[in-house]
Amino acid sequence: MAERTIMLVCNAGMSTSILVTNMKKVATRDNKDYEIFAVSTSKVPEMVANKNIDAILLGPQIRYMESKIKEQAKGIPLEVINMTDYGTMNGENVITQAERLFNR
Repeated sequence: MAERTIMLVCNAGMSTSILVTNMKKVATRDNKDYEIFAVSTSKVPEMVANKNIDAILLGPQIRYMESKIKEQAKGIPLEVINMTDYGTMNGENVITQAERLFNR
């Protein structure tokens, strides 16, 4: 079991797959034991119920769903990914953003 679990959420769970790959490379490079995965918005309730998630990051394109997903997240820290970091697929900055959420 990973030390920390980060879930990314987007419309179909596909646009975040490249970002997940980049984040995993950073975590491996930095010897961080993180499970990082992406899901579609429809899978959020199932994942929250069945996994121990430490941080949820939303793709900027679903910012409008933030309050709904916060309700489903049951207190798990959640933020929208910085649009520039998302657009450039900057795994390092997004890992840093998730790590800030771990301490909330």
